[in-house]
Amino acid sequence: MALEHAILVSLLEKPGSGYELARRFERSIGYFWTATHQQIYRVLKRMENDGWVAAREVPQQGRPDKKEYSVADLGHAALSSWLHEPIEPESVRHDLAVKIRGAAFDDPAGLVREVERHRQAHAGRLAHYLAGEERDFPPESAGRTPPDAERELQHVVLRGGIAYERMMIAWLDDVLATLRRF
Repeated sequence: MALEHAILVSLLEKPGSGYELARRFERSIGYFWTATHQQIYRVLKRMENDGWVAAREVPQQGRPDKKEYSVADLGHAALSSWLHEPIEPESVRHDLAVKIRGAAFDDPAGLVREVERHRQAHAGRLAHYLAGEERDFPPESAGRTPPDAERELQHVVLRGGIAYERMMIAWLDDVLATLRRF
């Protein structure tokens, strides 16, 4: 996936400025696709030059005007084309897994603190995801409103993130139990 596609999806969900897009990447999109502020601004400029996004000046009180981006027809077409292209399943590149295997040739117990740090990070992300799910997709709202593709697809991606974090925590617990035997 190219950064352009992640930006198009984000702008289709809600038009915004480069700064607002960068914040979305930090808060939600960044959990499955990361980009720096500089990358986002650089790609937005290219997308505007290519006609994929349109920008309008939005006046602000006490601050400089901002550029608010929205998806243009060419951007819709590019995203649609990309959505219909097949993609290969992702291969996992996992530095920690290589370290764990390599620990057999050093002191396996020496890796406990690093694995604990990873577990803590995944537990924090899981807590963040669960709080977001509770806030944005409360159980009492299920079935009350007609199906909404945007909302349901956002939720299924979030559920995938929750499942991934739970799997990682379970695996890291297994790793810790194994390392502690040495």
